[in-house]
Amino acid sequence: MNSTQKARSLTGTVAFIAAVGLALTGCTNTGTTAGNSSAPETQQTVQAASGPTCSLDQYKGKTIDLKNAIVGFSQSEKEDNPFRIAETQSVTDEAAKIGVKKFIKTNAQSTLSKQISDIQDLISQGAQVLIVAPLDSTGLEPALKAARAKNIPVITVDRKLDSGACSNYVSFLGSNFVQQGQRAADQLIKGTGGKGNVAVLLGASGNGVTTDRTSGFLDQMKAKAPDMKIVAQQTGNFDRATGQTVTEQLLQSNPGITAIYAENDEMGLGAQAAIIAAGKAPGKDIQIYSIDGTKNAVQQIVAGAYNGVIESNPRFGPLAFATLKSFLAGTPVGQGIVISDGEYDPSNAAQKVDSAF
Repeated sequence: MNSTQKARSLTGTVAFIAAVGLALTGCTNTGTTAGNSSAPETQQTVQAASGPTCSLDQYKGKTIDLKNAIVGFSQSEKEDNPFRIAETQSVTDEAAKIGVKKFIKTNAQSTLSKQISDIQDLISQGAQVLIVAPLDSTGLEPALKAARAKNIPVITVDRKLDSGACSNYVSFLGSNFVQQGQRAADQLIKGTGGKGNVAVLLGASGNGVTTDRTSGFLDQMKAKAPDMKIVAQQTGNFDRATGQTVTEQLLQSNPGITAIYAENDEMGLGAQAAIIAAGKAPGKDIQIYSIDGTKNAVQQIVAGAYNGVIESNPRFGPLAFATLKSFLAGTPVGQGIVISDGEYDPSNAAQKVDSAF
């Protein structure tokens, strides 16, 4: 890339950040940065949009006015947990707010083959733009290739794909999942004084979010709390019932567990139920830390039966459409756009519970 191209790329990135800032003005809470305990967002703010960009020319796409477009949204998982409910609602609400010509949404019900067929069906229904919440980091290639064959812009949210950005899709919007794991470790170390036995409830196998949240947590624990022992790591599949069953088993085989790190709130709440069933006090006898920011988990912090939550903001609607608007107008956008997430602990949960989803 020569100096002229670099200048254009930088100008495009700055313009995009400005556009996103305008799109998100009017949010009830703004200015949250990762790593502090200020009010978590009811909408998202951009933490970083640097690095490689993707342009409409590179993608060989066409200029489209979203108000005259058919927009498809592919949700990956059953909407039986607060994260997916809030995510779908945010995208749906923003489509209505900006007045897209036609908005079509599908739900893959946690089945990869269905998500592939869902996306292909959206394309057959004339979708000119796609927003996709991937089920897994791999496996969507048949659907992505079908979209790419027609140069349909694809924005992915909340889970990274292993396929190359600006090749099979335009941009990924989501959290820094490694950082989330690190921050959860920091909360746990502070709450426990850096001593005790920790059990880890892992998310879904083969999922990039699981990989990143695990490595971030374990590396931070090793670096900052060498006296703490990780006594167990077992998959809870991001599911409350599975998290409860796994925790019941872990408490029987490891009665000395003093803290649990769950890679989402649903598993953390399942762990809480298992702790109660074992005759122990959650939040006290065994501390619980997790990631998401659901109202159910934050309310348990307020009640003293839970210890900490790192937010993973699911409200992608405004940012996804702001990204698409800039991209379709010819402004290069970041291939990876990282959002800022807040956090909840006993010092702020009561004041911030209304910001949870």
